[in-house]
Amino acid sequence: QLQASGGGLVQAGGSLRLSCAASGFTFDGYAIGWFRQAPGKEREGVSCINSSDGSTYYADSVKGRFTISSDNAKNTVYLQMNSLKPEDTAVYYCAVQEGPCGSPGGMDYWGKGTQVTVSS
Repeated sequence: QLQASGGGLVQAGGSLRLSCAASGFTFDGYAIGWFRQAPGKEREGVSCINSSDGSTYYADSVKGRFTISSDNAKNTVYLQMNSLKPEDTAVYYCAVQEGPCGSPGGMDYWGKGTQVTVSS
């Protein structure tokens, strides 16, 4: 089971840290991704981290503002979001897939989302 948390309401320019905690399994051998879906828009990938080597990937829209990291001891992945913009407003989801980020077949497990709202 995956549980995303940490969303909330923040003013533009502010920061939030999202957490994705796994229970019942460990992240070993998985890629962990963050996705978001804004009202009326398709879901988009935001960031991904490979548990095998810690390599990270970001969507162009969040590069330089968001940082993904993992705490293996806590079996938790974080998404630090800085310099938030109103266009970052969305429901954020974490998900995992076996193998590295971008492996064919898509994500295997999804957590429930957490709402992020950025006011202008």
